Amino acid sequence: MISLTLDDVLHGVGGYSLPFAPSPNITFTDVVNDSRLAGQGALFIAFKGERDGHNFIPGAYQKGAVGVIAERVISLDGWLPEAARTDFAYIVVDNSLAALQALSAYWRRRFTIQAIGVTGSVGKTSTKEVIAAVLSNKFAVLKNEKNMNNEIGLPLSLLHLNAAHQKAVLEMGMYNIGEIATLCRISRPEIGVVTNVSHSHLERLGSIERIARAKSELVEALPKHGVAVLNGDEPLVRQMAARNLIRSVLFGTSKRCHVRARRIKLRALDGISFELVTGEDAVRVDTPLLGRHSVYPCLAAAAVGLELGLSLGEIAEGLRETPATVRLQALAGRNGSTIIDDTYNASPVSTNAALDLLGNLRGRRIAVLGDMFELGHYEEQGHRDVGRQAAKCVDRLIVVGKRARWIGEEALRAGLKQVEFAESNSEVTLDLMPGDQVLVKGSRGMRMEEVVASLVEVQSKKHR
Repeated sequence: MISLTLDDVLHGVGGYSLPFAPSPNITFTDVVNDSRLAGQGALFIAFKGERDGHNFIPGAYQKGAVGVIAERVISLDGWLPEAARTDFAYIVVDNSLAALQALSAYWRRRFTIQAIGVTGSVGKTSTKEVIAAVLSNKFAVLKNEKNMNNEIGLPLSLLHLNAAHQKAVLEMGMYNIGEIATLCRISRPEIGVVTNVSHSHLERLGSIERIARAKSELVEALPKHGVAVLNGDEPLVRQMAARNLIRSVLFGTSKRCHVRARRIKLRALDGISFELVTGEDAVRVDTPLLGRHSVYPCLAAAAVGLELGLSLGEIAEGLRETPATVRLQALAGRNGSTIIDDTYNASPVSTNAALDLLGNLRGRRIAVLGDMFELGHYEEQGHRDVGRQAAKCVDRLIVVGKRARWIGEEALRAGLKQVEFAESNSEVTLDLMPGDQVLVKGSRGMRMEEVVASLVEVQSKKHR
């Protein structure tokens, strides 16, 4: 729970004005930017946008908020009587986002906690979760929940810091160049982890080189005593070692890597096993994480753990206890089938990795794949690349959406016989049988979870 005094907030936001004098004894127990999430003691941040947050200030107050950071004063008539105004802090600033970020940076500076930043085109949430799980065996860890990794979510997450925390593991997302640099100025990471660079966000940034440039801002922001933890199997990430005069640790499967995996074994839906190697030392790792690609979050977590003094044995124990459902989940489907729910988002890299997992399972293998967004000039090629991979891995393919047609067309061209085309999720129908393995994946905007909901058993539980 958050514990911010009014004095903390006023010092943190910098320039402000108060249309009326609030009680100096106000304390905030939460900070939210969604009035629906406001509870007793909350500080509501009103942002301008497609839906102007200022219109929701009265609703936040009615739910228990005791303060607001806003860019203008709205009419107080009908919701905030004069007698109640001393118990509500109405803080007016020039820019609500800048004020939130300034408040978060101020709060961060009050703690000597060591922060670990995590970024990359694919797998950053999984990597953040695995690092946090491993470190939690030895330290009290703060992490940003779900995907609160942007210019709003990360500052909100940092406001949960308290004196009990020893480490912070912070995922950093971006939409353009300069945004990760801003998140670093707020959070001040000392260890920076970069998972990979791929075509995600190509539509916005225009080239793979600009994506790499944006991700490298994490490495450039590290202090002289910092450490860059980089995927040594990815050339564009490996090159980031030269972007700052700090020490770099490479993780991956190649022998050039300082922390590497060998003898990787897939255990179907029971997880993966591999030998974790650093220098002359090695330990066996068994983890419930699914798919060959899951070795990379494990290696990143191992590299961070070693930097922070954990032994190989402690790291292996942490990886063994890592929750299997970081993003990809195996659910009980109808008629004894299994639904592999990987619907959070999709890119060619992550979809091919999920198809690789599917291809190593027994039973009839079915993939339901939706459009992948934000690929820019790589859009058609990226979908066709997935189609060729699907032809190697599945027995039946259903594609949903106009872009996903390229997946289906390429799979047919590669020799897959059972390919079906759907315009919407509601058109997806499957007569499932015992032993069927069904992968469902697509970009967030495709709402592929609707397909999952139509295929799982009522009150299904995670497959173990």
